[in-house]
Amino acid sequence: MASGCSVLQPEKRHSPAEIAAYTTADFLAPIASSAGELAARNAANSKIQEAISLPVGVDPNNILPGALWNIGFLNVEKAAGLQLVRNALPTLTEKDASYQRGILSAAYTHYAAETAPEIQTLLARIATPREFAIAAYTLQRADDSPAMREFILATMRNVFTNWQIEPRLIRLNQVLNADLRQVLANRPPLIDLLRHSYGAGKPVVFSFQRQDRQRFWSGSRAWRRWQFVRNADGTIFNVAHLAMPLPIARHHHQWQHAGRAFTIIGAGTATNKWIGPTPYLESQIPVEATLAAFAHSEDKNQNPWTDAAYEAFLPQSWRGYWPFKEALLAGQAGRNEMLLHGTTINSDYYRGASFYPGTPSAGCLVAMEYWSKDMVDCLKAIS
Repeated sequence: MASGCSVLQPEKRHSPAEIAAYTTADFLAPIASSAGELAARNAANSKIQEAISLPVGVDPNNILPGALWNIGFLNVEKAAGLQLVRNALPTLTEKDASYQRGILSAAYTHYAAETAPEIQTLLARIATPREFAIAAYTLQRADDSPAMREFILATMRNVFTNWQIEPRLIRLNQVLNADLRQVLANRPPLIDLLRHSYGAGKPVVFSFQRQDRQRFWSGSRAWRRWQFVRNADGTIFNVAHLAMPLPIARHHHQWQHAGRAFTIIGAGTATNKWIGPTPYLESQIPVEATLAAFAHSEDKNQNPWTDAAYEAFLPQSWRGYWPFKEALLAGQAGRNEMLLHGTTINSDYYRGASFYPGTPSAGCLVAMEYWSKDMVDCLKAIS
């Protein structure tokens, strides 16, 4: 029941003219109907119960990561989920990287404080950068003291002698050596980003997020010819959306919705049932897109991405601000397929959460959609 953002081929692509002509009646989402949702929820709960029934330390079919994903997705069985994570940690390094990633992501998102002692003991035995980074951020989330930061950094340097060329570990080193309050205090003026020319005649979409990204609010605005696009009544055109991955740790190890600059290359329809049938906008980040594609240029520039090439897209005041280079590091780490899309997920799973009524994803930007529970048509789509 994963709510990923990956796009399976083949898929339909949409022209601007097609998108402008669509109405909500053009889209059906059986998964969002009462019957469709119930069937999917029951299937996910069945997998959770299967995992809970396993003896401690036994997982021959590697079902624990999927069960933990479903626990977070449905927002159920949190106490049982903690026990599943604890059951998996003693032998975690005997499993492959994908399995480790699922367990550690759940630990970071839901159980950082409870699992930190076990994770600290196995940190030096995690041999892959992505999974090491998740474990490291879990420890930091539980204990952000100078001593813990130094422990993580020392362990990283011992395990990865070439950490200076690994994008995920470069980022980890930056974060652990930074004072977030000072970083935010030194942030360049936002107005410089808004006033900057990103390409003659090209519209720009800004996604404004709270620091923790766990809020659903009107944060996406279109900018054209140095002014915000406005609705017919004069209000600023904007789309409320959520940019929070599930698990939250995916922000660190898979660079979901990575900051800060990316380019829109088109629109399509995902085959992922939780994204739904309404068109998404597809963005690409540096490295994923060539320099020419990133700039929407007709030339065939095949020059490699560098810090200088990325900074050339930014206003002068932002070029030395290292948090804004996250997208370049993400591209170098292989991150791709960040979409701006709708949702068929029942937001009631997250009632009471700070991001309600938004629904999380595997890290894309998600706008709210309201689907008929009986007729399975889209009553209102604002994505």
